[in-house]
Amino acid sequence: MTMPEGPEIRRAADQVEKALRKGNVMDVFFAFEHLKGYESILSGAEVTRVDTKGKAMLIRFDNGYTIYSHNQLYGKWIIRNAYNYPKTNRQLRLALHNEKKSALLYSASDIEVLRDEEVPLHPFIAKVGPDLLSEDVSAEQLKERFTSKAFHKKKWTSLLLDQSFIAGIGNYLRSEILFLAGIHPDLRPIDCSELQLTKAAEATVNLVYQSYKHNGITNDLELAMKLKEQGQTRPQYRHWVFNREGKSCRIDGTEIQKVRAGSRRLYFCPTCQAK
Repeated sequence: MTMPEGPEIRRAADQVEKALRKGNVMDVFFAFEHLKGYESILSGAEVTRVDTKGKAMLIRFDNGYTIYSHNQLYGKWIIRNAYNYPKTNRQLRLALHNEKKSALLYSASDIEVLRDEEVPLHPFIAKVGPDLLSEDVSAEQLKERFTSKAFHKKKWTSLLLDQSFIAGIGNYLRSEILFLAGIHPDLRPIDCSELQLTKAAEATVNLVYQSYKHNGITNDLELAMKLKEQGQTRPQYRHWVFNREGKSCRIDGTEIQKVRAGSRRLYFCPTCQAK
């Protein structure tokens, strides 16, 4: 099971926003006892927008309240016609219903209701870095961040999973960004050339957006479509290196290697990403 990353959460947020932005939320259900009091406060309010901050979702209402949720590993949003619950063994944690649609959050345990002014002070929101899918962040600004005093001596492998560095990057994006930048997993930003830093910044911006727009595909899109037409399955054509241990590098044919980095698996090409 892989934890959903920023692109997956942003897609879920789009679906929740599309389902709930027409008309008022008529009915709200919280599974957790300490949130029950908010059911009547939020019933009848209107969802103004749904924001993301990395792997956290913020459902904003017109009465000054926001529902904060973090899916962690098991949380899953399901959108259905109103009150049409799916058959599932998952535990329903939050339900928002309007006349036509229900937005249902299953299995997540990290749910809070905040006043709008409290949102920036929330411990996760306060420390998390820029979100490339909900904030305007350029590759040039990211490159400056890579070389800043706070980050330039940290290993890329831990840096890219650090949510205070960039919000929403997880395991598959980490391997893919380092591959496209030609950076060996043992290196730090301070060890890299100007070209590698530029490539890393561009790859980060491009891959996060591409993964969001194309349902998690980080491979070259033309190549992915060609492989799909040849009969390869989605896991086979989806990535450049992630989950491809022992397979040939798509660039030079070298065998892709798998290592553990920060207790998580990381995949790389030893020639494309030589030290």
